[in-house]
Amino acid sequence: MGAHGSNLDDILEEDMHHWYNKFMRESPSGLITLFELKSMLQMNGMTEEASSYVDQVFFTFDMDGDGYINFVEYIAAISLLLKGEINQKLKWYFKLFDQDGNGKIDKDELETIFKAIQDITRSYEIPPEEIVTLIYEKIDVNGEGELTLEEFISGAKGHPDIMEMLTKMMDLTTVLEIIVHGQRKKAVK
Repeated sequence: MGAHGSNLDDILEEDMHHWYNKFMRESPSGLITLFELKSMLQMNGMTEEASSYVDQVFFTFDMDGDGYINFVEYIAAISLLLKGEINQKLKWYFKLFDQDGNGKIDKDELETIFKAIQDITRSYEIPPEEIVTLIYEKIDVNGEGELTLEEFISGAKGHPDIMEMLTKMMDLTTVLEIIVHGQRKKAVK
């Protein structure tokens, strides 16, 4: 990946007509379903955690909750991931991590997401348990075992090492490249 082909930072600078045509070619109905997203990402054989993570990503991008990603949601999602401000990204990460929607992230939710991300990215450098322990040691100042949105944002911003780790773990460049450029292909050199 990297320097081969289109640079993802330039994606949103492309002509909106081009984006719309691409979206309609990929999804002639004008909507992407969860099943279609999983097909694009070639989810066959992925773990249950990885499949659940993609479900969660889909539902956070489905802003109106209708079960589909429309063109506006598609562009908004790509824009957030590529160009979003740090507070916007942290709010999105929080929403993604908060699987039960109770407004708090517990250790199990965070560990499940990190395991899923590792299954999808095939990057297993740091065990998820270690990542979660580090995050909670530094951010969960009250020792409750749960993080609110405010604790999460201030804690991540207050600890550059955690911010860097979250940014690296949550880098969805691979997923975006598949969505933008189609099914996984070998990079042309």
